[in-house]
Amino acid sequence: MTPEDVRFSVAPMMDWTDRHCRAFHRVLSARARLYTEMVTTGAVLHGDRERLLGFSAAEHPVAVQLGGSNPEDLAQAARIAEEFGYDEVNLNVGCPSDRVQEGRFGACLMREPALVATCVAAMKAAVRVPVTVKCRIGVDDQDPEAALDALAQAVVAAGVDGLVVHARKAWLQGLSPKENRDVPPLDYGRVARLKRAHPDLPIAINGGIATLDQARAQLDAVDGVMVGRAAYTEPALLLGVDPDLFGEAAPHSDAFAAVAAFEPYIAALLERGERLHAVTRHMLGLFNGRPGARAYRRHLSTAGMRPDADLGTLRTAVAFVSRDRAEAA
Repeated sequence: MTPEDVRFSVAPMMDWTDRHCRAFHRVLSARARLYTEMVTTGAVLHGDRERLLGFSAAEHPVAVQLGGSNPEDLAQAARIAEEFGYDEVNLNVGCPSDRVQEGRFGACLMREPALVATCVAAMKAAVRVPVTVKCRIGVDDQDPEAALDALAQAVVAAGVDGLVVHARKAWLQGLSPKENRDVPPLDYGRVARLKRAHPDLPIAINGGIATLDQARAQLDAVDGVMVGRAAYTEPALLLGVDPDLFGEAAPHSDAFAAVAAFEPYIAALLERGERLHAVTRHMLGLFNGRPGARAYRRHLSTAGMRPDADLGTLRTAVAFVSRDRAEAA
């Protein structure tokens, strides 16, 4: 991987970044790197792979995030993901939920850098695409200076192709996964120090970044920025990624043009018998800040849920939105 590959990405988010969400985000930015929801090795090895891993060719560049800690299972899952056509395999070393702790993966692996390194080495031996790790700066009472250095040194020795660091600790006891996204204080400086210690390793930062101005400021210290909730709840932000961060034209002139361009994807979805809501649930925040945005959201949240909802339902919702941003929605 190169620093350009990690310059801007949309974080993997459970229940959010499914294939329809990613297809929508790709309409808004040609350059953002997209990630799947975390999928466990057990699901990949034994579940419905097409449902779990299938994606549209238009989503490239797109990475799969795996959850697991068994090197052999991770290697096999990575090989399957590569066969599906993913551009990168990412190992989750940051999720703090009880379920992942019980399965000995996610953030609790911050305590086992040697095991993470073994997992990375196994995946590297199995695939030709880049293998990366997404981690925290530490967990619980760990010293972030020692914990993050230990993890980074171990995975670098194993041949890791890049790191994404959520610049917060994870508290595995006492905080919910939601609280772990907000309560532990951010420490961007810790990630900047890691980058200085590993100048040749592509490193992206994650956590608390809500605007492209904030993203641009981080690029003075690290190679890339990963944005999560802001990209999902305010997806129009992605229209600025290509011009502001890559010096290229946006795929579409505005959110209205992006919706029009996305209609063929939605039409194909409906033709296959899927519900409109499966995709429009990811579009609710698109017009935030414009007059009529509330009516747009309300219409998609009600009429869009009906079994007979179709492109006309979406067009009716969009028609509520004014192209004049002079007043708040």
